[in-house]
Amino acid sequence: LGRGCLPDGWRARRGLRPGGRPMEPAVTYRTFEAEGDLDALMDLVDKELSEPYSIFTYRYFVCGWPQLCFLAVERDDGGKEHCVGALVCKADLHKQQHMRGYVAMLVVERRLRKRGIAKELVNLGIQRMVEEGCREIVLEAEVTNQAALNLYSKFGFIRDKRLHRYYLTGTDAYRLKLSL
Repeated sequence: LGRGCLPDGWRARRGLRPGGRPMEPAVTYRTFEAEGDLDALMDLVDKELSEPYSIFTYRYFVCGWPQLCFLAVERDDGGKEHCVGALVCKADLHKQQHMRGYVAMLVVERRLRKRGIAKELVNLGIQRMVEEGCREIVLEAEVTNQAALNLYSKFGFIRDKRLHRYYLTGTDAYRLKLSL
C-alpha cells in the first residue's frame, strides 16, 4: 500500500503520527510509591544531573516526604513504567515560625526536555506544598542553568542570593525563593 492509502486512525492506533513518524509515549505523573521508584529515581538523577547524591540523601526525602516526591513516567508497549522525570521536595518548620517548602531535585530525561514535563512537576510540587501549609518555597539552581532559572522565574521565584562555589564542580548557585 502506498502512503496515504490508510485512514489516519490506523496510524494513531499503531503509535505513528501522520507521515509515519513514531509517537512519543504518554507521560503520566504520580507520587513516590515504592522501593522500585527509588532505583528509577537514582538512575535518572545519576544519568542527567551534574551533582552526585548518596543513597542517604534520596532516602531522607522519599521516606520523610513521599507525598512531595513526584515522578513523570512513560509506559512501554508491555505496560512497564520508565521514569523520565522527577521532582523531590520536602516541607518543614522554618525557624520555628512557618512552614517552608524546599525543592531538592528537578530532573527530566534529556530526550524529553522542552515538552512541559518539568513545568508540570513544579506545578504539582507547588500545589502540594501549598496544601501542606507552606508560606514559602526555596531551592538552589546553578547560575549557568538558564533553562531552570527561566522555568522557576515563570512561577514567580526570585533570586534571593548567590552561593559561591556551592556545587562540587565549583559552580555557583542562586538561592531562589517563592513567597506564597
